[in-house]
Amino acid sequence: MKILGPALTAVLALGAVPAVADAAPHWTVCAATCSFDVPAGDYQVDVVLGGRDAGSTGLDVEARRIALAPVATRAGQYVHRSVTVEVRTPEGMPSGEDGPGTPGLQVRLTGTAPQPVRIHVTPKPRAPRIFVISDSTAADWTNLPKNGWAQALPEFFRAGPSVRNYAQSGASTVSYLDDPRYFARVRPMIRPGDTALIQLAHNDKQTTEAVYRANLATLIAGVRAQGGAPVLVTPPVRHRFGADGKLTPLGLVVNNLGVDLPAVLRDVARQQEIPLLDLTARSQALLESLGEAASWPLYLTLAHDGVDDATHLSRYGAEQFAALVARAMVQARLPLAHFLRPERL
Repeated sequence: MKILGPALTAVLALGAVPAVADAAPHWTVCAATCSFDVPAGDYQVDVVLGGRDAGSTGLDVEARRIALAPVATRAGQYVHRSVTVEVRTPEGMPSGEDGPGTPGLQVRLTGTAPQPVRIHVTPKPRAPRIFVISDSTAADWTNLPKNGWAQALPEFFRAGPSVRNYAQSGASTVSYLDDPRYFARVRPMIRPGDTALIQLAHNDKQTTEAVYRANLATLIAGVRAQGGAPVLVTPPVRHRFGADGKLTPLGLVVNNLGVDLPAVLRDVARQQEIPLLDLTARSQALLESLGEAASWPLYLTLAHDGVDDATHLSRYGAEQFAALVARAMVQARLPLAHFLRPERL
């Protein structure tokens, strides 16, 4: 369904819907997918979920970003939810390797029994932003089966901050600084008050500790120069278990030169006096508590995805790891944590 016009003034007969929809003149019905003809920027998406039948309805936007986890409604029940999303080209990774996507804002209904929704889109040019500077483990993957944890991060926030995921497959601290499509593009976007989550390690396989530290310092300084708040995030672990049931050094993202990259990130955060979200420790605890077999569904598997992949995440895994990041935000007392949805933590 194509909704034309940046003002989004289409008015459709909504029928018996709650007062929140009746009071708003620019609501539209979306039965499966909607495309809003809007320019790049941040937008608040308000939805009324529910209908005549019982259902479970969520929202994916743009390159399969999970904006809203499915919400269960009883027959005849309506609920209102709001989220903030970014529209950009390309929709997915900044390299554009998976294509530019469709112009405008794409919204797709998800859930086990999605009900038609009433939807309203409003520009939010001053929304606080959360920039994600990372690699394939966090990226917005346009195509199945891979998923990044930052692709699922928006579902943990109510309306307010916009998660701007500029994670790039294959990126290291070296390439993210060297390639003009990455940090050189992201840095000018950062405004005072924005947050930048920096998680680069998986592809720094041959990076010396000295170079790694220097590159992190450059990224941090670049964010600070724009008035942004840098936050270091240690990398998610790989599904690599030893005979003792514990993750191996490869699983814990120790690189080919023997550099313990998560340990360096922790030390740099301490020296720079900036927050650290220890996704390595949290994901290690999750995997080792589940065990080797039971933790495989967090990753891509031959039976479900056609490939065994010990690094990249399933949709379920992306949501679980995003939850770990959200909980770490609360523990670190990041200002943006007050926007988190308590029911999702």
